Amino acid sequence: MAQAVEEWYKQMPIITRSYLTAAIITTIGCSLEIISPYNLYLNPKLVVKHYQFWRLITNFLYFRKMDLDFLFHMFFLARYCKLLEENSFRGRTADFFYMLLFGATVLTGIVLVGGMIPYVSESFARIIFLSNSLTFMMVYVWSKQNPFIHMSFLGLFTFTAAYLPWVLLGFSILVGASAWVDLLGMIAGHAYYFLEDVYPRMTGRRPLRTPSFIRSLFAEEPVVMARPANLRFAAPPVDEVPQN
Repeated sequence: MAQAVEEWYKQMPIITRSYLTAAIITTIGCSLEIISPYNLYLNPKLVVKHYQFWRLITNFLYFRKMDLDFLFHMFFLARYCKLLEENSFRGRTADFFYMLLFGATVLTGIVLVGGMIPYVSESFARIIFLSNSLTFMMVYVWSKQNPFIHMSFLGLFTFTAAYLPWVLLGFSILVGASAWVDLLGMIAGHAYYFLEDVYPRMTGRRPLRTPSFIRSLFAEEPVVMARPANLRFAAPPVDEVPQN
C-alpha cells in the first residue's frame, strides 16, 4: 500500500506535486500548532505596512483544519491540477504555472477591491484564505476545456463536465458552506478561460502569453510522437528519362 502511494506521488507532474506537498505540510503544521494560521492569512495592512509579503502566497497553502472538507479539497487539488498539467498543459509547465499565478493574482485583487466596497466589504473581510478558491478555479478551467465528459455526483445523477462547477457550488450551499469561495474561483477561472481560449479566437491576439522570464524557470518537455517499428516509407519516384 505504501509503495503504491509512493509511486502515485512520484508520477505526479512537478507543479501538482509541489503544490499538493506544500498544502499538506502547511495544513498539518497548523494542526500540530507548529505553524500559526495567524502568520499565514491574507491581511492587506500587514502586507503593505509591515512588508509581510509571504502572506500573498501562504494564504493559498492553508486549507483550514484537517477534516472531511480538507480531504475533499485535497482530492480535487490532486485530481484536477494533475489532469490540467498532464493534458491541457502537457509539455507547457511554464504556461501552467502562469495560469496559477494569474488566478492567484485575480483572486487576491477581487478580495482587496471587494473589501473597499460598501455592503459587501464584510463578506470579503471574512475571506482570509484563498486556497479553496484557487482549487475551484482549476476545476472550472478543466470543465471548460472538457465540457462533454460524462460524470456522476455521488451516484445520484449524471451530468456533463460543463456543469461540474455549478453542481459543486450547489453542494456547497446545501451543506452550509460559503458560496463566495466557490464563486470567486469561478470568476477567476472564467477570466482565464476567456482571455486564453475565447478572446484569441475572436481577435487573433493572446493577452496571456507567458513572460519569457517565467519560461526560463522551467525546462519544457517536448511531446515526442513514437514511430512504429514496422513503418516503411516508399522510395521517392524516379523521373522518367525520355528515350531517343
